[in-house]
Amino acid sequence: MKPPTDPPGTRAVRRSGLAVAMLALALAGGCGDADESDAPASEPGEPNVITTGTGIKMVRIPAGHFRMGDDAGEADEKPAHDVPLSAFHIDVTEVTQKSYQALMGRNPAKFKNPDHPVERLSWPAAVKYCNMRSLREGLTPCYDPATLACDGSADGYRLPTEAEWEYACRAGTTTAYSFGTDARKLAAHAWFKQNAGKTTHPVGTRKPNAWGLYDMHGNVAEWAGDLYGESFYATAAGADPTGPASGDERVLRGGSWRTSAAACRSAARFSEPPGLADVCFGYEAYGFRCVRRAPSATAGGAAK
Repeated sequence: MKPPTDPPGTRAVRRSGLAVAMLALALAGGCGDADESDAPASEPGEPNVITTGTGIKMVRIPAGHFRMGDDAGEADEKPAHDVPLSAFHIDVTEVTQKSYQALMGRNPAKFKNPDHPVERLSWPAAVKYCNMRSLREGLTPCYDPATLACDGSADGYRLPTEAEWEYACRAGTTTAYSFGTDARKLAAHAWFKQNAGKTTHPVGTRKPNAWGLYDMHGNVAEWAGDLYGESFYATAAGADPTGPASGDERVLRGGSWRTSAAACRSAARFSEPPGLADVCFGYEAYGFRCVRRAPSATAGGAAK
């Protein structure tokens, strides 16, 4: 497994479990002076924000194409490839402890604060929250209660696919981070090992990306809906990809309060067995945010 502790780090970390020191190698060449490459590839315009029936703000992400992966990154980030995606809505911030407790009746977080992201969560716990949020708003749950299989055509909430997460994180950019190439700027955009002080922080207190999304590069690592496949990028094709059909681990994306800057890159990939007990190593760094499909979504449409 490749847990996003310090790391989530390199692919080697996944293979060796706790070889966290390897992560620093991934940042080589990432701290140069800023230049025009720090600007977004396209101007996305003002974020289209809605407030859901449970009072949570979401941004509508336009349909479009983007370059997923990083040919200069780790082995499982290659090859970078074009991915068409349909429009979808995604939470502006990571799910907070206040929101999780309101729906699920408990707060499993280690770092107790209602405005901090909920953490110390397994993947099944995250998808059960998605189902409860759907039911509270009169929507069709995406996950089968018995098998946790996902029906992506349902109108309820679910975890983002790995492609959706990276598309939303990049917000029109092709650089290592959504704000450019210079890792020295990360502290303004993320809570990570260098500035977090060994804890989570209130959501939305760092700078957002160009699509108005906060904490995509840190605070807690975020569960994706997909199973992890180390070589999946070499075979992935088509619109709205959903990861391999089988596997033992689920994808985590984004850095966390305990990761180095390399683990916070837009293309960095990590994984963990989905059903480990919430008290297992690393879970105090694992959170999530929700997505739902947008009406009349068309994969590969022009981004705003």
